[in-house]
Amino acid sequence: QVQLVESGGGLVQAGGSLRLSCAASGRISSYTMGWFRQCPGKEREFVAAYTWSGMPTYSTTSVKGRFTISRDNAKNTVYLQMNSLKPEDTAVYYCAARWLTATTYDSWGQGTQVTVSS
Repeated sequence: QVQLVESGGGLVQAGGSLRLSCAASGRISSYTMGWFRQCPGKEREFVAAYTWSGMPTYSTTSVKGRFTISRDNAKNTVYLQMNSLKPEDTAVYYCAARWLTATTYDSWGQGTQVTVSS
């Protein structure tokens, strides 16, 4: 397992942008890296993932087209660029890692708070 540390959260006005980073303690080239979020009063939900084979995938909800996931294996870091933020994007955002053919994410970060004001 790798240890994950998120950063980049904060308070932003609606329509603004933030870039979240997730730094891993080890090599991530064999991991699918994902971003999840938990909005107030709701369950944790999938936002986006970047597979170990190089394919990005996104939630079918409204984040598609506004959020972009990327990864830098040389830096063992994954990013989530969030544009055109909306108040409903307010949540704690979590980074997670899933090993090669594993079916579940088994490493999680502590989360970073994103608050979007209207």
